[in-house]
Amino acid sequence: MLFAYDTECSLRAAVTLVNTAFTTTADVDTWYAHHGYTGRRDRDAAELAALNALRPVLRTLLTSDRDHAATLVNDLLAHAPASPRLVRHGDLDWHVHAIADDAPLAARVTVETAMAMIDLVRADEVARLSLCTDDTCDNLVLDLTRNRSRRFCSTACANRNAVAAYRARAKDR
Repeated sequence: MLFAYDTECSLRAAVTLVNTAFTTTADVDTWYAHHGYTGRRDRDAAELAALNALRPVLRTLLTSDRDHAATLVNDLLAHAPASPRLVRHGDLDWHVHAIADDAPLAARVTVETAMAMIDLVRADEVARLSLCTDDTCDNLVLDLTRNRSRRFCSTACANRNAVAAYRARAKDR
């Protein structure tokens, strides 16, 4: 683990949110459960719209260089009711919740992603976030590998490129 558990979880959730347009509240339910979110859920069209509206904001944050990311983090936190505190619940040991559990989900995602980005900016590790190197894909990639080797957002993109490279080599023979 390169970063604190809650930092990695927040970054994974944010990247998935940016890469996935939610069309139903069931999509949000799946994402919410998969990424271990807790707290308030409205399960309505307004919450769905707020999360989809958050996608470009997070995309800008997660694809920014270090200095711009720091500015964006400060701006996001200045406009949010952030009040970091240590909590322990379920199977998780002490970790940071940076906003009240009863705040709207989109606000919690915003603040928790901003807090996670603080760790990346401070460690000069914003390069852990990049765009998929598949020419047909514009998804984000979160690279938490030790040797910084992750280039594709999914195995589908990686396989597509591997097959294309194989076919190119076979054609040259």
